[in-house]
Amino acid sequence: MPAAPVPAHRDGNVLRWVAAYTASMLGDSVFFLALSWAAVRQGSPAEAGIVTAVSAVPRALLMLGGGVVVDRLGPRRVVIGSDTVRCAAVLAVAALLFATDPGLWLLALLALVFGAVDALFLPAVGALPARITAKDQLARVQGMRGLAVRLSSVVGAPLGGLGVALGGAAAAFALAGVLIAVSVPLLVSVRMRELPPDDEPAPATANGGTAWRDLCGGLRYLRGHRVLGPLMLVIALGDLGFVGPLNIGLTLLADERGWGAAGMGWVLAGFGVGAGTAALLLTVRGRVPHAGYVVAGALVPGAAAIGVLAQAPALPVAVGTALLIGLLAGLSGALCGALLQTQSAPALLGRVTAVAGIVSLGIAPLSMPVSAAAIGVWGTGPVFAVSAVVCGLGGVVALCAPGVRRAELPK
Repeated sequence: MPAAPVPAHRDGNVLRWVAAYTASMLGDSVFFLALSWAAVRQGSPAEAGIVTAVSAVPRALLMLGGGVVVDRLGPRRVVIGSDTVRCAAVLAVAALLFATDPGLWLLALLALVFGAVDALFLPAVGALPARITAKDQLARVQGMRGLAVRLSSVVGAPLGGLGVALGGAAAAFALAGVLIAVSVPLLVSVRMRELPPDDEPAPATANGGTAWRDLCGGLRYLRGHRVLGPLMLVIALGDLGFVGPLNIGLTLLADERGWGAAGMGWVLAGFGVGAGTAALLLTVRGRVPHAGYVVAGALVPGAAAIGVLAQAPALPVAVGTALLIGLLAGLSGALCGALLQTQSAPALLGRVTAVAGIVSLGIAPLSMPVSAAAIGVWGTGPVFAVSAVVCGLGGVVALCAPGVRRAELPK
């Protein structure tokens, strides 16, 4: 298949992949709501918390290996297999919940299976765009992927709530399984491009040895790359400074200021609108010049806005600040993702995406309990300020690393 003759947002092959990804992400959103609801109904709050968090363990432990599997078998095959397994597991649990009351053990087992399959699914999703469109369209595809994530977060929770209201957790799980099932035939219809010769990996990192050698070769490739190596540090610092305040920290801030759940919802909506706008910008433009400078230029003021959020004197100011944070964080995050896509050799994208997933999904969430404990001791203002400094350091690294600073998206 030759390079796409039309922009990605008008390419039917890419649109089928985006539709499949959106359906899968909607299913994920409904699944996690159903899992939380069922766990709360079956056990204590502490037990429910363990059940909902248990999927993170296999995901973090197995993701590096999942990246090797993706690069060996191909991302399309792995994505189709992952969604098929996830669909079957969720529908099986829905059927059991309709027929009997199996208890928390079944929910914990489902969460473990979901997390283990995610260790394959997430690297495959990251590696697939390079196989379905030309390199100069990858930034646009990244924006489309961001729009899909925004849509699933906005629509998925109400859909899951509707499923629970109509038929309890069993109905919600069934709905999640159906949504994931929709993605499978769409993925089967997606056509793959052959990798150009200049996109093949160097001999030191090529496949063909043992899985361990493939893993080590991918890590060497990443460490020695003048853009990807420091870019991973930029992503890690940005996520560490961002995840804590905008998750548990925001809940505690809303409680401290008396905004209530509705006020917190407005602040989150502001963030979502900003992030969605950034994704839409990248989708429409397809390319942002001086991408490395823009990453740094978005991270530094975005970090400052995180510190300002804790000092917002009224709810409307907090909503406006959150919108700015979402816009800047969404822009820097989308561009980081686009640079990962365009700077990596496609044959190594599974391993590169796996490392990025470990950083974002394994390391960054550790900031949430730390932020909560620190706010309990020092309050929201100082903790948000420290988080802003950590996030801002990501922008400083981007400016100080010549490879990242001068990085450009393909024309």
